Amino acid sequence: MRGARVRVPDGDSPSRGAGQRQRQVREEELREAVRTLLMRPLLGPQHDSFSLVTRHAEVLREWFLRETGWMLEVERGGARLFKRPADLTSAVRGFDGYDRRRYVLLCLACAVLERADPQITLRLLGERLLNLAAESELAALGFSFTLISQHERRELVSVCKTLLDLGVLGRVAGEEEAFVQSGGEQADALYDIHRRALAGMLAAVRGPSTWALQDAPATLDDRLRALTEEPVADSDEGRRTAVRHQLARRLLDDPVIYIDSLAPEARAYFITLRGTMAARLCEATGLTPESRAEGLALVDDAGELTDVAMPAEGTEAHATLLVADFLARGCRQGKPVGAATVQEAAAPVRMADVVEFLREAKVRFGKYWRKSARVAGAEAELAETAVQRLEKLLLIAHFGETIAPLPALARFALGEAEVRSLKAERTVQLPAGKELELT
Repeated sequence: MRGARVRVPDGDSPSRGAGQRQRQVREEELREAVRTLLMRPLLGPQHDSFSLVTRHAEVLREWFLRETGWMLEVERGGARLFKRPADLTSAVRGFDGYDRRRYVLLCLACAVLERADPQITLRLLGERLLNLAAESELAALGFSFTLISQHERRELVSVCKTLLDLGVLGRVAGEEEAFVQSGGEQADALYDIHRRALAGMLAAVRGPSTWALQDAPATLDDRLRALTEEPVADSDEGRRTAVRHQLARRLLDDPVIYIDSLAPEARAYFITLRGTMAARLCEATGLTPESRAEGLALVDDAGELTDVAMPAEGTEAHATLLVADFLARGCRQGKPVGAATVQEAAAPVRMADVVEFLREAKVRFGKYWRKSARVAGAEAELAETAVQRLEKLLLIAHFGETIAPLPALARFALGEAEVRSLKAERTVQLPAGKELELT
């Protein structure tokens, strides 16, 4: 009707609804930006979420500095969240497939790129890396590297792919596999070097080159500690802030925090304020707190904020879940302690027992695994992979040939599996007792 007006109840005005929607969108964007930076602390402008990070840069800087003590730099050429692990002794973090030797190659490759022109070929990178690898200090430590064997060329290519993934290198032409297979003059690749990303590779408080030779830390542990040691205000408030930052870093970076693993001061703070801490962190990240008497985990229901997804698809992932259930049977039954339930410690298990379990499981589930995992003896390699994945998730402790289940493993205990055939799933019962198969 012409001239008619719609009466809007108080509190439901269009302007208020628009304001609430704007706040909701802003919160969602901030949450997406925080999650992106946690998974990709070295973020290039080509990333889909880079625009969100730049749009909310000031709020993100304040949040990370307040909650974790991590510095965030955002520039036109990229963003860098200077994440530093709370536990320097943990051997379960890092790039997939990297050992100490490959990390040495990565550092040498970065040193070559730092001195290179804006573009470099794979072959030239390898030749210059060889010159650095031949230094007497590395040779004295037993390190050697050549490009003669296919295995060593593949190591170099693996490092290059890591740098490509991090945005330090950008492929212009060529491909790496031909270089691995033949190493001939025509097998090469050309890269752009992105200086901004290269400069952000090292997340240290102090650069390694700032020590005089006679003052440099001697052992690896001392060097790591010196590179990442942060000043703490000499006051009660300063020490409490440092403890809170360490706990927040572990909650965001580690799969789970066990109370028994904390120092006395951190343990007292954690027991008293873990609920408040978890609420603040979960509000900003979209994680879900899972609190038990033994500790606390922030769980990502979407399965995105993790380096090792579980459960997941594939033969290794399925075997890992089966091994988790096998190990969890010893701590499945808990005993009540106050309002919480404490899982009783499970007896350690030998690695040989895990191999034998997978050998038996192969009889039932092998038809769903890839062909190479079904051959005789493949269960040993499968068991090693499963144990490594569980160790990275802090679900077990691995000491040589002994495996000790940890309390959080109990959440992966399985019920009896029901295997349904595809034909049965695609068949519908009709009222007259007939069957119709869907196509």
